[in-house]
Amino acid sequence: MAKRLYFLLLFFLLSEFIIAQQKTTSPFVTISGTVYDISARRPLEAVAVISTSGRGTLTDSTGRYSLTIRSDDSIYFKLLNKETVKYPVDTIKNTSAFDIMIHVYAQSLPDVKVRNSNYRLDSIQNRKDYGKYFDFKKPGIRLSPNPGYNPGGVTVGLDLDELINMFRFKRNRSLEALQRRLIQQEQDKYIDHRYSKQFVRKITKLQSPELENFMRIYRPSFEMCQMFNDLELGYYIEK
Repeated sequence: MAKRLYFLLLFFLLSEFIIAQQKTTSPFVTISGTVYDISARRPLEAVAVISTSGRGTLTDSTGRYSLTIRSDDSIYFKLLNKETVKYPVDTIKNTSAFDIMIHVYAQSLPDVKVRNSNYRLDSIQNRKDYGKYFDFKKPGIRLSPNPGYNPGGVTVGLDLDELINMFRFKRNRSLEALQRRLIQQEQDKYIDHRYSKQFVRKITKLQSPELENFMRIYRPSFEMCQMFNDLELGYYIEK
């Protein structure tokens, strides 16, 4: 009974703490813009855009991004395991066009041919770079991973950080959305790798613009590409 009352009290205190935090939270601001390489001409895809509170997103194929964060937060960019400085939101004058250049030369980026011929390696590297977001799990009541962690001898080793994170609903939704986007991008790239223009042209003998129309209309799903080998995928295209 005593333990049950303790957990109810802990839950009540955490709820009060979270409500108080929400009351004092500043309004949210949407930061958007484009990320370029050092030449300011080449937009960079798949650059991680992260806030210090844990929210994040990725730039699209045109280098564009949009991220909603607190007005008292900071934002930074990460590419090839290199991070930019952190930019406090209240110092950004134009939040709708916060364009930056990352000091990465185009010639230092992976070559297209290398990436295509080593799709599996590229996918593994992507999982390493964004492992924290791929592996995100919705917080719940868990024991602390630290052996012997038992503050006060009454929490039976509960992970208090996980318990608090259960009530950080906006953070959890943001991380879940980023995880879904990363997985979707990975699946789309896998389809592009298997269902390439070269492969389809070889089977259908189609040329532009009919080739592009065919590829758009009959684009297979990720599950189909996983299930079919090259022969079966070729037969699907031929039919």
